[in-house]
Amino acid sequence: MEQPKGSNEQEKSFLESFFKLSENNTTVKTEILAGITTFITMAYIIFVNPSILMQAGMNAQGLMGDAAVKAGISAINDPIVGSVFVATCISAAAGTIIMALYANLPFAQAPGMGLNAFFTYSVCLGMGYTWQQALAAVFVSGIIFILITVTSIREKIVDALPHNLKLAISGGIGLFIALIGLKNAGIVVADPATLVAFGNLTTPHVLVSIIGILITAILMSRGVKGSILLGILLTTLVGIPFGVTHISNVYFISKPPSLAPTFLAFDFKGLFGIGTAGLMGAFTSLIMVILTFTLVDLFDTIGTLVGTAQKAGMIDKNGRVKNMHRALLSDAVATALGSTLGSSTISTYVESTAGVTEGGRTGLTSLTVGILFILSLFFSGLVGIVPSEATAPALIIVGVLMMGAVTQIDFSDFTEALPAFFAIAFMPFSYSIANGIAAAIIFYPIVKVSTGKYKEVHPIIYVLAALFILRFAMLS
Repeated sequence: MEQPKGSNEQEKSFLESFFKLSENNTTVKTEILAGITTFITMAYIIFVNPSILMQAGMNAQGLMGDAAVKAGISAINDPIVGSVFVATCISAAAGTIIMALYANLPFAQAPGMGLNAFFTYSVCLGMGYTWQQALAAVFVSGIIFILITVTSIREKIVDALPHNLKLAISGGIGLFIALIGLKNAGIVVADPATLVAFGNLTTPHVLVSIIGILITAILMSRGVKGSILLGILLTTLVGIPFGVTHISNVYFISKPPSLAPTFLAFDFKGLFGIGTAGLMGAFTSLIMVILTFTLVDLFDTIGTLVGTAQKAGMIDKNGRVKNMHRALLSDAVATALGSTLGSSTISTYVESTAGVTEGGRTGLTSLTVGILFILSLFFSGLVGIVPSEATAPALIIVGVLMMGAVTQIDFSDFTEALPAFFAIAFMPFSYSIANGIAAAIIFYPIVKVSTGKYKEVHPIIYVLAALFILRFAMLS
């Protein structure tokens, strides 16, 4: 009996020393629970990413768009979609584990929502690139990420962001993640007359989400440890009698599909030669694709890191995120690696805030997430049992908590207030963290220069403003 006890103490000692748990005022139990919470809130990407990339033609039949959707191809019966499923799990696990072991931060990574949509609907369906060429573009952007990270350019960009804008990013992400939760819950739906409106609040799906919000809110109000994770699990159980939680495949264990169909499936020759508008047209199109992949992932990641770190108190006295350089390099390597496996751009996930809210402070949280992504390869049925109606309340509650940063913004100075407001407003209204940051960065130098405060603007901000204007102009 003595040996197992000693082994357990050695294990705790290793985790304590490697992840610096005491230094970060956390414990093994807290970190693991936080990791489970983050994973559950973002596990949807395992199924959503293949379904979106399938529409780009990543299926054996080569169908694209609506045709792919109507064909009903799934990760079970299509070799390429199955390969994307595996690529999604492995790239998410690899990126998150790199973040855990190299940066020691509680941030999880996976194929970015929005970036996978851009991959499918803009690059492949809109511009006519094949998915092999689009993967090559993602790989190029990943290499660019690595280069500008190694040279500390990405870190300098973070340092150049004004303090009020960093606070606004946190608040904007709060609204954005709450909107995602409301949308997933069916509480807020699209409306042709008013853009958005209340959904049907009496349907089983919406009722389960509302019950989940009530459960989680009560737990949070009473200060129950693990409130968000407990709320997700209880809401999943509530969904069973409502027919929202399906338990038919709970014990489904399967061998992962082959990764061969998408592994290193790059078409660089086609990427650099595509276009019917001549060489200049092809070059302009290519630059726009790579620029968009680069800028959107760059600022999605920066926004998530800054906003989440602000919430977790991981900002040092100089206003810098702890281990920022390592975190950014982890993200860059993950993007390049993900493209080689067959996935769109890897990004640091805003759902990491759910784990941080549960007390996650070190890489042990993200290591837990990475391990769960690996297990998902064999337990897709078990992972899929948690419905979006159960995770939606968690996102809404996290949104509430992140909005607190707004109270620290200096709204008395209009040249600070306007960019901050644009960051907060455009994130949910345009459904993009990067767009919110872009709007703020474009207007920040404009209002500063017009009031003679141009010296308050870091030179990097002028460059970024020009790049964002170029990106929007080329997209148009």
